[in-house]
Amino acid sequence: MSTASRNTLFQALSRGLRGRCPHCGTGHIFYRYLKVSPECSVCHLDLDRYPSDDGPAYFTILLVGHLFVAPLLLFPFIWKTPIWFILPVTLIPLTAVTLAMLPRTKGAVIGALYALKVSREDAALHTADRLD
Repeated sequence: MSTASRNTLFQALSRGLRGRCPHCGTGHIFYRYLKVSPECSVCHLDLDRYPSDDGPAYFTILLVGHLFVAPLLLFPFIWKTPIWFILPVTLIPLTAVTLAMLPRTKGAVIGALYALKVSREDAALHTADRLD
């Protein structure tokens, strides 16, 4: 991977993390919480062509699980405190963190797909889709 393409990938990822268009960095990717705009309002890039279906949810669960849940299980107070207290104290913040990370992760996936030039039209090239 050349330096220029690596810079483009990191630039598109960072723009996606901020919820901005991976091409121009000005327009918004989403028009609602997780609804991708059909096109960028500034540069008119077709944002709907980048398939970010289940990947962002998987990446979000992976990140939250490894960065928050796994370290939390190392603390002894988790195992000694009554369940009626621990469940709300841990599940409410974990839900908030997950919901805050999900649009950012989805934006980053769209940015990566833009930089790597992967679109919905490429699904025909996937071997599992040929059997349908």
